[in-house]
Amino acid sequence: MTKTYAEHHASVTVDAPVHQVYSLFSHFNDFPKFMSFVKEVTYHDKQNSHWVADVAGNHEWDAKNENWIEDRQIGWHSTQGLDNFGKVTFEPTSTNQTKVDVFINYNPPAGVVGDVGEKLGVGGRFEQKLQHDLNHFAQMVEQAPPGSLDPNSSSYLFHEESAASQGKTTGKQNQTMTDEPNLSSREPVLDRDITGMSSTADTPPLQRRGDIPPEHI
Repeated sequence: MTKTYAEHHASVTVDAPVHQVYSLFSHFNDFPKFMSFVKEVTYHDKQNSHWVADVAGNHEWDAKNENWIEDRQIGWHSTQGLDNFGKVTFEPTSTNQTKVDVFINYNPPAGVVGDVGEKLGVGGRFEQKLQHDLNHFAQMVEQAPPGSLDPNSSSYLFHEESAASQGKTTGKQNQTMTDEPNLSSREPVLDRDITGMSSTADTPPLQRRGDIPPEHI
């Protein structure tokens, strides 16, 4: 039987150099810190990861990296669990600006029911979530203090609408965040508590994990 994949796309322009944007986005373990529907990304090894997410319902899968080109593209395909594949491309539009395009394809679960559900609105809601969370990523990068976005050893940002900030992450994901240096609480620091940040900002800074560098995904 031929599989029918639902195709979804979101795009955003980030005010940061392409290498910085690529380095941050390619660290999958941080997805729950700015995405609302990704509850866990943990690593088996340098090429394989485990995901838990709310995609047409709560689902888990293992994924393998593929077609990675530094500063240009990352890709993956599932090897077990929810059948999906995708890629993210990075295009510099200027010295300090990068266009990010996310393409996700998945086989709606539950056969015909899944296909019908995708067509009746599940797909549209998922694409809205994807775009919303991609906007969160751009906001975090743009609002971060200068020099604070080194992906290996700097303070990092949680978005207040993310799965991590709302306490929706899994135990394994929580452990990766508990292990972060100088992070004594799972509760995000609010912007109003941070000197120099606007009360309307919604991306509180926290310490980024430094023990799984980008090359380990």
